Amino acid sequence: MTQSPAVRTPGRPGPVRIGERAARTLVTELARLNDSKAALLAGATSQSAVLAAAIEALLPGDRLTVVPAEGGSAAALRDHVTAQGRWVADRVRVVDSLAEADPAEVVIAAEPLLGTAEETRTTIEALTKYLADGGVLSVATAAAPGRTAGAAAELERQDALHGVGRDLVLRNSPPVRLYRLRFTPADPATAVRLAPAHRPSSVPLTRTMHIDSNGVAAAGISLGLAALARLTRPGSKLWLLPALAAAPVAAFFRDPERDVPEDPSAVVAAADGQVLSVQRLHDERFGDGEWLRVAVFLSVLDVHVNRAPVAGKVVDYFVADGGFANAMKPEAEHNVAAYTVLDTVHGTVVVAQRTGLIARRIVQRAPVGTLLARGERFGLIRFGSRTDVYLPADAAEPLVGPGDKVVGGATVIARWR
Repeated sequence: MTQSPAVRTPGRPGPVRIGERAARTLVTELARLNDSKAALLAGATSQSAVLAAAIEALLPGDRLTVVPAEGGSAAALRDHVTAQGRWVADRVRVVDSLAEADPAEVVIAAEPLLGTAEETRTTIEALTKYLADGGVLSVATAAAPGRTAGAAAELERQDALHGVGRDLVLRNSPPVRLYRLRFTPADPATAVRLAPAHRPSSVPLTRTMHIDSNGVAAAGISLGLAALARLTRPGSKLWLLPALAAAPVAAFFRDPERDVPEDPSAVVAAADGQVLSVQRLHDERFGDGEWLRVAVFLSVLDVHVNRAPVAGKVVDYFVADGGFANAMKPEAEHNVAAYTVLDTVHGTVVVAQRTGLIARRIVQRAPVGTLLARGERFGLIRFGSRTDVYLPADAAEPLVGPGDKVVGGATVIARWR
């Protein structure tokens, strides 16, 4: 009988439990697929936060198969599922072992992988046998350095080969790192059925406003410098400079929630800012044919989180060297830029994240193979920059012009013909 992944032998590091916040992230692929699907949860107990999150994510047409943890009781799990009511009981099936499970679009390990590299590899191989074509395996491990080093090393290797997303959840005791792995190609059309993924590393301030993890780190550095300055020079007011800078620095990395239009023909802005130009051009890097490019300038006061303008699959990502001219000037055309290429049901779409005079750091969080929903966050640019969207010119009609203000993930900048 194939073992479930919740195997922990004596002498291993102490228990690492997945809390509510990490559980919601671990079941992201189940929660964001707005269509009937099958899911498999391996290594669960009736007290598992992951089981609770998976049940909460179910849609009417979904099916969830649950495998008990090693040494756990399938009967106790069945009683727990039955107690949730008929709606849940009709959609959740508890089996005695992994061997009884059916293939699923989403496979989730309910407990962190804490073994050696070889044990972790064996567990992953056992679970991937139950993945449907294009399906995603979601697993976790401890994030603390030196803790479960074998499992962490193997998951990093798997992530380099098959990773389509990863998250660090600090608000877990102890913190955990989550990996989403895809071993067979996904159909780009699947992205149309997705909702934007939940990102736990952004810090919620209110229900509609978050701070990106980069902002938390930057504000922490500012406060650390303030503390150091006050400690080393107690008679000086110099510490006030970094202390007062912490709030505006964090505000630069604000990450508001956005209402993404439901119109399937809509192409939304990839960033907040002002439209610099709308033009037709040729660019052999992206293929033959003419492109419609909408260029948006982001000032230091704009939200700098970038969002996918359309639903699609990331098929390429590359960085072009260049200068650091003011992003509003024509010379910015040759600035350093990162290009994310999407395969969509309407053809190829490209998003260019360009550096500016101040912006020198591009963050792109969507590896090749990732499916992005329309309006989903995929990166950011620090401190003033430019974001361009390239669309097939014969397939899209622009709806904005130079000087227009746009809101990332919400403003419709073009419409598919």
